[in-house]
Amino acid sequence: MDETTRLLTPGPVQTQFSRRNLAMLHLLYATGLRVSELVNLTIPACNLNACFVRVRGKGDKERLVPFGQPTRIVLEDYLSTTRPKLLKGRRSPILFISNRAQAMTRIRFWQIISGIARSAGIRKKISPHMLRHSFASHLLAHGADLRSVQMMLGHSDIATTQIYTHIDEERLKDVHRKFHPRG
Repeated sequence: MDETTRLLTPGPVQTQFSRRNLAMLHLLYATGLRVSELVNLTIPACNLNACFVRVRGKGDKERLVPFGQPTRIVLEDYLSTTRPKLLKGRRSPILFISNRAQAMTRIRFWQIISGIARSAGIRKKISPHMLRHSFASHLLAHGADLRSVQMMLGHSDIATTQIYTHIDEERLKDVHRKFHPRG
């Protein structure tokens, strides 16, 4: 089981916070959001029917980023069962709330993801940006075009997105070595 799968697989004990954290991880990996975009995401910015989030990123630029059905299911569960319990009758426009019904900090989410990684038996340091990197690398490795990935990541310069193509280049080298008569 790869590290991404281990991070996205819930542990045996489910609490309100672990369900919230799982929903955050699923959305982070499914969309490649920056951690600051994730922790500040509002409920109106998340369209579960159409499976996309409206993100205001760097430079106050807005973009739409799709996500898949598995993430939708996790988000629906979080919104219907977990979030109301965390709110305790309070109101907040923030999608993923802290125990004070406010947006959590980037640092706090970093701590959460590190704890989840340790619990999943992952020994190397894991950061929220690593899921963003995995999002981009996995899309490109499965045939997504660079321009689409650039738009989803919110990069203004395609050269920034090209750093994720190194994995695809390694795959191409392997294919060449394996199948070319002089590889």
